Amino acid sequence: MVSGISVEAPGRIATRTLVPLGVMFFFVGLSTAVVGPFVALFLSSEVHAGPAQVAAFLIAGPVAGMVSNTMLGKLSDRRPIRRRLLLTAALAGCSGSLVIAFVREYWVLLALTITVTAISGALFPQSFAYAREVLQQRGSTRAAMAISTLRMLFSIAWVAGPPVAALLVQAGGFRVLYLTAATTYAVAAVVVLVRLEEAPRPAHHERPPAGRVRVPVLLTVAAFALMQAAGVLGVQAMSLYLGQVLHAEVRDAGLILGLCAALEIPLMLGFGALSTRYPLGRLIILGSAIGALYYALVSLTTHSWQVAVLQLLNAGFIAAVQGLGISYVQELLPGEPGRAATLAGNAFPIASIMSGPLLGLSAHLGYRYAYVSGAVLCSLGLLLLFTMARRHQHPAPA
Repeated sequence: MVSGISVEAPGRIATRTLVPLGVMFFFVGLSTAVVGPFVALFLSSEVHAGPAQVAAFLIAGPVAGMVSNTMLGKLSDRRPIRRRLLLTAALAGCSGSLVIAFVREYWVLLALTITVTAISGALFPQSFAYAREVLQQRGSTRAAMAISTLRMLFSIAWVAGPPVAALLVQAGGFRVLYLTAATTYAVAAVVVLVRLEEAPRPAHHERPPAGRVRVPVLLTVAAFALMQAAGVLGVQAMSLYLGQVLHAEVRDAGLILGLCAALEIPLMLGFGALSTRYPLGRLIILGSAIGALYYALVSLTTHSWQVAVLQLLNAGFIAAVQGLGISYVQELLPGEPGRAATLAGNAFPIASIMSGPLLGLSAHLGYRYAYVSGAVLCSLGLLLLFTMARRHQHPAPA
């Protein structure tokens, strides 16, 4: 266990801390990648849940996760228990997946989702917080690059996860699928138990005055939620837009989304490297502008190949905003990496809830308007970030 703050070579830090953390994060990402795309199908076909029950389930899970992650995030910044939280969350994910593999009672599954499964969601923000805390305590200035690399591993998991999941469902059904997810959580738990050390709190744990950070942090999270809502909406509408508007093959949607995920990987590494030379705020503003441009251009396309070419912009948008967003919020909340990562992570479930009504509206107006909406959402997020950056450069006189 680390007894104090020490400066180590970057390669040694990576070997002792980031490599096992990256392995853990990949397996956790793989567990969500194999299960996430098939939750609605599982509920409707295996549990025989109605549309209202499926909708309630898909809303209750993210909301419960937000509440749980917020509570655990605050607790983790007050006590040196981050490793124990990672282990608890991994074991919760393992046990929850094991139960789901055998249970088909809707109300039992709903109760499990808002308790055990919600706790397992702490793995993501706590992993980011752990990485930042350990690197800072050991003298590294590359926390943003490390967190961007962890986010890249999540993209890699989502490139491989859905195709593997489809094969698992076809070969052995949902029981095999959830047993596979339980195994990935178990591997993550073993990595935490064997390879990760507890990260102690710094000797002088300072927090910024609440009145000075509350508004910038909340507005930043709101900007991220707006832009991630554009991302969720774009993914949900892709197959419908290509099929009904551009008259392309439905399979083109899978190829285009897979292309985007593959492009994210080198771009996240690139933006992570840039974070060591340029302020995070500027890079995220650049990414936000790229996102607004992407959605505006997609709304004007007339062929599916044009949408495919534009995935380079989409991947850049995701790499900058999602790859560096957590690090940016952590900079706004120094000394509270767990709370910061949780707030940034909560932007995604909020975005998922926001995107639903917009997709329904696009079904009436035409799916081209889904991408018009995405351009507007990214522009609003960009405006919030740009306004805060200007206020930070030119603070109001006392």
